Amino acid sequence: MSRQNLTLELSHFRIKPFSLTTIRGTLIYVTTILVVDDEPGVRDLLGDSLRIAGYSAEVASDGDQALRILKTIKVDLCIVDINMPNMDGFTFLETLRKDQNEIPVLLLSARDAPTDVAKGLRIGADDYVRKPFSLEEILLRVAAILRRSEPTIRTSEKLHCGQLTLDAGTHEVHYQDEFIELSATEFHLLEVLLSKKNKLFTREQLLSQVWGIDFDSETSVLDTYVSYLRKKIHRDGFNPITTVRGVGFKLMEPQT
Repeated sequence: MSRQNLTLELSHFRIKPFSLTTIRGTLIYVTTILVVDDEPGVRDLLGDSLRIAGYSAEVASDGDQALRILKTIKVDLCIVDINMPNMDGFTFLETLRKDQNEIPVLLLSARDAPTDVAKGLRIGADDYVRKPFSLEEILLRVAAILRRSEPTIRTSEKLHCGQLTLDAGTHEVHYQDEFIELSATEFHLLEVLLSKKNKLFTREQLLSQVWGIDFDSETSVLDTYVSYLRKKIHRDGFNPITTVRGVGFKLMEPQT
């Protein structure tokens, strides 16, 4: 696809960059996104699309090169293919998280196996898109990830369900006196469910509130994270997360 045709295709698409600041007409910061893919055509296509949408784009052909780039410039988000030589997307992501680098990561996968998707999310990916993808979907997902990565001011509110307690101020969850370690996304999902106990949240509501996905999507990220939460907080007959088949989920207060 030529750059001219790409510009025409994306001409209707407007995204406000995440951290764009202008002072007296001078641009001093634009969100930078790193595209990591061993296919030159994919790198070029995504790089051009991101620049047209208002972002600054850097590219790398594998995980090793991407890690070197991250040591030299500030990057706000990475788009990373799973299948690459030298260092694949999984290894790249694991290396980031072991180094306590919490930069958001959007995985690209040609694999349909749920186990691959689950592994990516489990080791720290923020979302994934299956190949082949549409450019519009990529840009929407990028914008959604950046929105939910913005710093938020948390209150000291504590939410309870039975003997489960979520402390928004300390970002901790306990069952009785036991600390339950949750990822940032798991914590946010539980917080939303706890905010209105016994209320049914549709899949669309949860995808919007937790992931910022406000468009039609066949992603299974919600089901994956609900499964993670159940494994961590369900115990001793305490099973508060209920599925309403075909609709969504709700968190039920135990009957006394």
